[in-house]
Amino acid sequence: MIEKFRGEYRWLSNFFECETPIFLNGDSNAYPTVEHAYQAAKTFNTSFRAMILCGDATFAKRFFKTRKAAIRPDWDQVKLLIMEQCLRQKFKQGTKLAKKLEETNNQEIIEGNTWHDTFWGQCLIGVGKNHLGKLLMKIRDENRWEGSTCAECGKNKVENGKIVEPHSTECPHVR
Repeated sequence: MIEKFRGEYRWLSNFFECETPIFLNGDSNAYPTVEHAYQAAKTFNTSFRAMILCGDATFAKRFFKTRKAAIRPDWDQVKLLIMEQCLRQKFKQGTKLAKKLEETNNQEIIEGNTWHDTFWGQCLIGVGKNHLGKLLMKIRDENRWEGSTCAECGKNKVENGKIVEPHSTECPHVR
């Protein structure tokens, strides 16, 4: 089990610099970390997005502490999707980071923290939804199957970002 994004697993952190920049839909800015991109996605204000690029990931994370009025009104509804899109870019197949993620095999990934972030991770006593860890495991599993096909029917094992293998009811060859 991976319990913290420090030390040998520092590369799982959203603060870790990506091999290639992260891009947001409709935005030409190249964000160096998932944290930069995720924080920039909180607003449609292009000046604020550019300002986020002026500092490190810690600066980006703190940027909206005093600018809450600039956060887009649908943020709570889209933040999981935005995070997933950013993580998919960071761990895109063929990159060193995707390989490292694959090498975690089937280990459970928990974003353990001491700052009580129980939405994206878990605090040290095991309380939290661990959405970040769950997204990383989802991407790891989908990357494993991407491009694979069923030996019986030739159907793709991953379609529209969802694993359909083992096919269960999806494949007529499974009884």
